[in-house]
Amino acid sequence: MRKLVTALLAASALVTLAACNNNDEGASDPNEKVTLKFQSLAFQKTTVAATKKIVADWNAANPNIQVEYVQGSWDSVHDQLVTQFQGGTAPDIIHDESADITGFVNQGYLADLSPYLSQATKDAVPQGVWDTVSSEGKVYAAPTLLQSYVVFANTTALKQAGITTTGDALSWDDLAANAKKLTTGGKHGLGWGLKSPTATVLNLGMNFDAKFFDGTGRDAKAAIGDAELEVPKRIHEMAYTDKSIDPTSLTQSGSDVLPGFYAGKYAMVVGGNYAAQQIQAEAPKGFQWEVLPPLKGTSAKQAANPQTLSVPAESKHVKQSAQFIDYFMKADNLAAVGQGDWLIPTTQAARDVILKTTGGKDGWQQTLASGSELTKAPFQSVENYPKWKDQIATPALQEYLANKTDLEALGKKLSDGWGQVNS
Repeated sequence: MRKLVTALLAASALVTLAACNNNDEGASDPNEKVTLKFQSLAFQKTTVAATKKIVADWNAANPNIQVEYVQGSWDSVHDQLVTQFQGGTAPDIIHDESADITGFVNQGYLADLSPYLSQATKDAVPQGVWDTVSSEGKVYAAPTLLQSYVVFANTTALKQAGITTTGDALSWDDLAANAKKLTTGGKHGLGWGLKSPTATVLNLGMNFDAKFFDGTGRDAKAAIGDAELEVPKRIHEMAYTDKSIDPTSLTQSGSDVLPGFYAGKYAMVVGGNYAAQQIQAEAPKGFQWEVLPPLKGTSAKQAANPQTLSVPAESKHVKQSAQFIDYFMKADNLAAVGQGDWLIPTTQAARDVILKTTGGKDGWQQTLASGSELTKAPFQSVENYPKWKDQIATPALQEYLANKTDLEALGKKLSDGWGQVNS
């Protein structure tokens, strides 16, 4: 994580003391009136509205435990939390993501929620997802929503090219073949917004059993081999050998490539499943699109990097905060925020609500199916992963995808760069 200026032993001692105090607090007068600050990072209008409704419904039913909604931002949450933890001003309920909380867990800033979360909540989430927010048998967050990377396609273009997509998965070989077949008349088969490529490469790398790291915390070692380089190699080949990916799109964001998708410049685009909401809202009338089956290499696995709800270890109201988190995790509530953000709820019950509500239309059936093989990735247990991602992996992958270096040089930069940021 970016520099957390904390003496680990001192922090651990303070956290141990705080945890003891919190356990006492959990047994305090049930009639005590408390106000909990909940910092939410929801930003889509639909999700903000759904989240605020959850808070309002909770407040109406729990007069002694009131929740105050505080608006946060994904762009600044990490640095903000660093400052808040150091100053003792962190909100009672923290919205973040599993990849970002690893360092906070290791620094002792987050409370163990396992004694407080209900058994119903524990049973509703698959163990592979719980693993992303757990350490040494303790649970430091409730995982709420998941993102997967999916292929969006122009239905008309597929039909005209005689391409049919059936089955439970789409192989990378078939993706490449389809993209090549759809590249004609000055149009590319695929547009792929990879301005910030690291998350995409590491998540989809699990299709080929990529690890990138061995070990956990600060003791982790870089593990860069053929499996880790398979996804960037395939993207590079499609762009510069097959010429089926528009190289310009590789320098753009996921949102930047969507206008070209609507205009027929690309027959397919790859992006986070949440882009479906933008496509539905922006695509011209009559534009027909679909979500293809999940991508598959040796497997269809992707990294589960869920959004999370945590509680500071120093909070005086861990028990009450966990009660609200339990409420947030109920199927109807998770379904509401998941549908608003076009993200996949971590519980099957919430997914079933969305499937019933939407009828599986607008890509929901395939999107929800893509969440079935999301599991913990090695990088999620690596404390300095965010630093490596920003300072090493992103510029190295950008250079490779711009055809300015070769695969061997990319692997060396990814490996050597870990030693630089983790020393």
